Amino acid sequence: MTDRNRLIYLPLGGAGEIGMNCYVYGYGPAGKERLIVVDLGVSFPDMDGTPGVDVIIPDVAWLEARRDRIDGIFITHAHEDHVGAVGHLWGRLQAPVHCRRFTAIHAMRKLEEAGHDIAQVRVAPVWPEAVTAGPFTVQFTPVSHSIPEASALVIDTPAGRVVHSGDFKIDRDPVVGEPFDEEMWRQIGQDGVVAYICDSTNVFSRHPGRSESQLPEPIGELIAGAKGLVVATTFASNIARLKTLADAGMANGRSICLMGRAMKRMVGAATEAGVLTNFPRTLSPEEATDVPRENLMLIVTGSQGERRAASAALSRSSYLGHEMKEGDMFLFSSKTIPGNEVGVARIKNALAEKGVDVIDDSHGFYHVSGHANRPDIEAMHDILRPRIVIPCHGEYRHLREHAQLALAKGMAGIIAANGSMVELSGNAPGIVDYIEVSKTYLDGTAFVGALDGVIRDRMKLALNGLVAVALIVDEDDLLLEDSWVQLRGLPELTNGGADLAEMIEDELASAMPRFNAKTVNDDDKLEEAVRRVIRQVCMTEIGKKPEVAVLISRLMAA
Repeated sequence: MTDRNRLIYLPLGGAGEIGMNCYVYGYGPAGKERLIVVDLGVSFPDMDGTPGVDVIIPDVAWLEARRDRIDGIFITHAHEDHVGAVGHLWGRLQAPVHCRRFTAIHAMRKLEEAGHDIAQVRVAPVWPEAVTAGPFTVQFTPVSHSIPEASALVIDTPAGRVVHSGDFKIDRDPVVGEPFDEEMWRQIGQDGVVAYICDSTNVFSRHPGRSESQLPEPIGELIAGAKGLVVATTFASNIARLKTLADAGMANGRSICLMGRAMKRMVGAATEAGVLTNFPRTLSPEEATDVPRENLMLIVTGSQGERRAASAALSRSSYLGHEMKEGDMFLFSSKTIPGNEVGVARIKNALAEKGVDVIDDSHGFYHVSGHANRPDIEAMHDILRPRIVIPCHGEYRHLREHAQLALAKGMAGIIAANGSMVELSGNAPGIVDYIEVSKTYLDGTAFVGALDGVIRDRMKLALNGLVAVALIVDEDDLLLEDSWVQLRGLPELTNGGADLAEMIEDELASAMPRFNAKTVNDDDKLEEAVRRVIRQVCMTEIGKKPEVAVLISRLMAA
């Protein structure tokens, strides 16, 4: 008797969170399934929870242990939370990477930067043509989003059809990229869909989604009323918005200058891929210095408050020869991603202090989301009529709300957070296993596990400060009473005005003669005894229990 084949879905990132998308589909006997991976993305750190970290990538240990069973990696689009980890993780997975041309340009660059062969990236055809990978037949199906050539994946298996939505919205006139094709989607759904794994980002937004084509008029009117320099920022990957902004500026007599490497790179990639045409001529920052302020528009990076981007630089002082002044206008044509509010507010406040008029979507209609609102999500449910809906790309509250939408329409709604393995085949689909998953931090050039303690220790240092102390044990195993103490991240003086380091040294000098020989001769015991003394002094004098680093030097007899 042969093992029964099954179809499984396993999110390793992007389910129960927004960002770091990584999903696995498998088909075959339990434990022997052939696998494909959908997306290898990153998420970004914050100073509260991950100080000093560069990016966060999925934990692919489960996949790496099954590398010989991976038949392909499929990337839905070129946003960093979907393609950003390709260079970091390809060496551990080593399977062909399939994506559309615009995305392929970015994936190749990431592989090349990581020292991998860019020939591993294959430019995929578009529906109804398909890519075959093991038992899977995968069709890249165009969807509208805030980046060119975004795709859903129609995944056909011996157990039926699965549709992975990727990031999408219903936009029938997206300015750049393919419009929503309802007839195509009805064809996809007419033969039956076992499961629809669907973007849940905007499930709480109850109004119909708005089209990119609705923005040129209000943005044009805003620019027309501006008297001084106009600066606008948006996501560098939002090629349609860049074109909308540039066209509006040109139509109102302004020369256009792009600032920021990411923005220039994205426009170059879109032009190379053939998805961006008729983009207005742009000036270099040097050329733009010769243009009168009232005739110039800068389109810059840094819509999410990034400290080193052009927006932040302009808010602080000058950037590449340009400076904002009172009466100028700065437009945020973007939505602030949760977690970035502080950085964005810092830039807005700095600009306001200069007398700059800061405009965002709260002042008018200057941004549209790239994700489907609740009515669009429900429309796709109605078109595809899947047997199962599995929400993804959302925090747990988004997943739960989306699953309830499906249940209300008579579909099975399964909530599968990261590490939840779902069987999609059989008479009773549902979660059949849990995989322990974590996160990996890129910290400088080193990879650090979320459970390794490195970031936890860094947070302790940030919260509590550090006391470093050096002790000497002489040739007769006697602890010398003179210690050396240095403070980091702690006040030098106590509330009473005493020198804290000297106070610690004095207290150690009093305490150390009381340490018994067993403590003095054991480094671990000695460190712990010293640590207790130092923390007691600090708690009494400044109300803090700092981290303590103890350096013990033992003198050897001649």
